[in-house]
Amino acid sequence: MATHLLKLSLSSQPKLCFNSTPNHADHFISPLPAKRRQSSHRLRREIFRPPFAVSNSFGTEIGLPESALIQGQRESKDSPVLLDVTGMICGACVSRVKNILSADDRVDSAVVNMLTETAAVKLRRIDEEPASVAESLARRLSDCGFPTKRRVSNSGVAENVRKWKELVKKKEELVAKSRSRVAFAWTLVALCCGSHASHIFHSLGIHIGHGNARIEHANSYVKGGLALGALLGPGGELLFDGLNAFKKGSPNMNSLVGFGSIAAFVISSISLLNPGLAWDASFFDEPVMLLGFVLLGRSLEEKARIQASSDMNELLSLISTQSRLVISSTEGSPSTDTVLCSDAICVEVPTDDIRVGDSVLVLPGETIPIDGRVISGRSVVDESMLTGESLPVFKEKGLTVSAGTINWDGPLRIEASSTGSNTMISKIVRMVEDAQSREAPVQRLADSIAGPFVYSVMTLSAATFAFWYFVGSHIFPDVLLNDIAGPEGDPLLLSLKLSVDVLVVSCPCALGLATPTAILVGTSLGARKGLLIRGGDVLERLAGINYIALDKTGTLTQGKPVVSAIGSIHYGESEILRNAAAVEKTASHPIAKAIVNKAESLELVLPVTKGQLVEPGYGTLAEIDGHVIAVGSLEWVHERFQTRVNPSDLTNLEHSLMNHSSNTTSSKYSKTIVYVGREGEGIIGAIAISDTVREDAESTVTRLKQKGIKMVLLSGDREEAVATIADTVGIENDFVKASLSPQQKSTFISSLKAAGHHVAMVGDGINDAPSLAVADVGIALQNEAQENAATDAASIILLGNKISQVVDALDLAKATMAKVYQNLSWAVAYNVVAIPIAAGVLLPHFDFAMTPSLSGGLMALSSIFVVGNSLLLQLHGSQISRKGQL
Repeated sequence: MATHLLKLSLSSQPKLCFNSTPNHADHFISPLPAKRRQSSHRLRREIFRPPFAVSNSFGTEIGLPESALIQGQRESKDSPVLLDVTGMICGACVSRVKNILSADDRVDSAVVNMLTETAAVKLRRIDEEPASVAESLARRLSDCGFPTKRRVSNSGVAENVRKWKELVKKKEELVAKSRSRVAFAWTLVALCCGSHASHIFHSLGIHIGHGNARIEHANSYVKGGLALGALLGPGGELLFDGLNAFKKGSPNMNSLVGFGSIAAFVISSISLLNPGLAWDASFFDEPVMLLGFVLLGRSLEEKARIQASSDMNELLSLISTQSRLVISSTEGSPSTDTVLCSDAICVEVPTDDIRVGDSVLVLPGETIPIDGRVISGRSVVDESMLTGESLPVFKEKGLTVSAGTINWDGPLRIEASSTGSNTMISKIVRMVEDAQSREAPVQRLADSIAGPFVYSVMTLSAATFAFWYFVGSHIFPDVLLNDIAGPEGDPLLLSLKLSVDVLVVSCPCALGLATPTAILVGTSLGARKGLLIRGGDVLERLAGINYIALDKTGTLTQGKPVVSAIGSIHYGESEILRNAAAVEKTASHPIAKAIVNKAESLELVLPVTKGQLVEPGYGTLAEIDGHVIAVGSLEWVHERFQTRVNPSDLTNLEHSLMNHSSNTTSSKYSKTIVYVGREGEGIIGAIAISDTVREDAESTVTRLKQKGIKMVLLSGDREEAVATIADTVGIENDFVKASLSPQQKSTFISSLKAAGHHVAMVGDGINDAPSLAVADVGIALQNEAQENAATDAASIILLGNKISQVVDALDLAKATMAKVYQNLSWAVAYNVVAIPIAAGVLLPHFDFAMTPSLSGGLMALSSIFVVGNSLLLQLHGSQISRKGQL
């Protein structure tokens, strides 16, 4: 390889070495921004990080990798262009493609990989656009028999992150603009209140300008000007929005505030311009103070909403838009001890350019950009943002990693299995966004109230005016002595002020915010804790659950079964295992994987199969050497073939298996027998499978029982194996159902629902999908960051793959719905109490009446209370974290 290409090798110490000429040391590698969590764990400080040594032709060495690679940032704008090259079938083709690229004067260097069909081309400094050069090179290669396309970023991760950042920036700008309006409005409020200084001094016995009618009259004009400034200035946008909404037939909160403010201003203007009416012109203060309180409340409310979405923002921040693509020759592959081979180069590219099968390098401290499998390197990875697990997870060759997790310790080379918008973190963000857009049923109740609310308030306001002007002031003449009626006790002024109070004090916003804010905080918080909840309706249903049905394999057990014994009637054990593994090779059930893994560990050569058929919950069959082989439950295998074995042979087979698997007789193990049948012979052998009960299974069942929830165990396994697990975790025999097909499971759940129970189903495999779909709430455990039919059908996905998260999800649902009901109760109670008081119900007997400014302040506080109460859910999140660390 040309000497001007970066050569990178990594040993197991680990020690990162760069050998290059001084002019091109930083062409292909640059540090990606490290995204470490703000709240570090104590364990992180205990992890030993070996120093990296970086050297070049000058012989200099720098201890830290960040310092060694920092020069690469200056060349990031010169990052290579990527070409997808097809048609390469051998090393000669690779050499030919490389020569064609290198022959172009615009190309500085090139690296070609046949396996990934990728060419990374470093261009010289030219005036021509890189995109046009790439298209030209692609055409040249295509003309030479190697169909090529320039790799173009999709509108995926980078576009989504850009839109998110723009949205956050827009919200922040709105908050800043709102603060400016609030500052302006409260400056006007201060000036208006300043005009009352003479009254305050007079009450203290200091007579400064008090009693001068001319000065008082002038003050009224000043206050009128300030009120007009408040209406047209900081309150202008609010007023115009309210009037436009009313004009379109959909009045809103702004309509009520706008009408109240305009009414107060009009009343004061009439009073000022018609002195003969003897009204109190100081009423000009009210629209100014009203707008001041409302705008202050809106500003605080908007800030609280941004805080409510902070968990979602933190999830989005985990998406890495840049990746370090590794390009190397086709000969050889990296080992565990060597992360990169000697001729490998690293190209910093947008994450959207990464394809499945590409190799990516992730250095310590960086966010993993794609889902994939570690192909070299060892490290520990922080997966807490996806799974809720606070402790880091060790990763080495062969283990899977997820995008959005953080590499802590050593460099990792990862082969991409899912990229861009298909990564787990992207899907989580998308599902959380969808969840927050799905309303809970209780929200429909709030909407049915809030819909006609504004018209109802307007009607009440008109009724208040009519009552006090035509009836109330005559029935209760003493009310005219209250300050609200002015110095002359005018019933018209009294009626107008009270009607304005009704308009302003009502708060439809609190009703509208009651459910969405709690759902927003709850679903975002759940995602942070490894609970992927598909909507507010799911939370409401989960909060009312009284039955939980559990699957056995992979749910109560680890889902990592192993073969503990093999029995045969006529054939050798290896023959039974070969046939079973061949049939089960493409099946996804944990038992099938256990059989295949056992065959691979013994290095058995598997026969070729044809016509494979999987029947979820029963077994798998395929044709081998002209005979159908079936692997599954005893009854199912019997049904496949007409020939039946001798019952005594079957009994001896089962006894033989149990004797061989005596090392797993502990109650902590689940023992399953899988039968192997052959066309024309019937049962020919059996395989014993053992699986370990999850460590948190028993405690989870106990905690759920303490909450008054009844537990049911549903399994397709034989009765003895299911009864053993049920006894271990504490589920009574009356609530254990064994040997059930997937359809029978879903039928049983349907019968519970028909009896009036609210049922949740917890499972993990494709055979659980029907039950998860029919249950009120389907809960799926996520195994090794892989999707299956269970996660597709489930309403909640437990990303931490821990059964104890069922309790966390239930607690979160109850806490969220409690906040929803608290918010709704407050919103309804506030309006039920505040509106009558604003209408003057306390005026005749207690001589108490609100002013419009006080009404506006209470209205603003009502909305702030709802949002602030929802934010208290974050305290519940910290409780979950503490429980997870115990």
